[in-house]
Amino acid sequence: MNPTPLATDPTIFPDQAASFRLDGPTGKLESISETATPTTARRGVAVICHPHPLQGGTMHNKVVTMVERALRESGLDTVRFNFRGTGNSEGSYDEGRGEGDDLAAVVDWVRKVRDGDAIWLAGFSFGSYVSIAQAAALRADALISVAPPVGRWEFESITLPDCPWLIVQGEEDEVVEPQAVFDWVASLPKQPELIRMPETSHFFHRRLMDLRGAIKHAVRGWLPPPRT
Repeated sequence: MNPTPLATDPTIFPDQAASFRLDGPTGKLESISETATPTTARRGVAVICHPHPLQGGTMHNKVVTMVERALRESGLDTVRFNFRGTGNSEGSYDEGRGEGDDLAAVVDWVRKVRDGDAIWLAGFSFGSYVSIAQAAALRADALISVAPPVGRWEFESITLPDCPWLIVQGEEDEVVEPQAVFDWVASLPKQPELIRMPETSHFFHRRLMDLRGAIKHAVRGWLPPPRT
């Protein structure tokens, strides 16, 4: 995939894979959009968040790109972006607070160029924390969380979303404590759908295709209407 470079802040959603920069709270945010094939396209856009910027996380992370692929193959158009201070995005790391504002800015752009479309949020590791924390305020229509870093970030004070929600957690995660995730999920008043993946590490080594299939199967019943 070689996205076509576009001008800053496109006024329409690109009809092919494209790279551009969006206005963020502290400067421009490096972004990439991709489109579902016309035969499968649905009236929805998924915005996907990457893992921790200070630990090498970017929108090009393999788990992030596999989540993007799964959702695009399910019929959603997608947007990935680099948080502030990552890649060519302006600004500096802000311990999750400013990164939530970055996500809100990207969602605001999507709503402007795709008025009426469903908005799905997805994230991996740190990106799942940011997207979970923002999902209620951003009125997400669905949420996909891969390896949410329970125990490493403050989840107790988050206002939880009331939308369909999928959590995927590897049982041999060496970064996030799997049992902490399972216990947290069990404690929630409204249970998300939980997929436990055996023999799976934090970065889903040799299990990326399994992750793709698990996501596509789980979200099938949540998809918005076909795009006409």
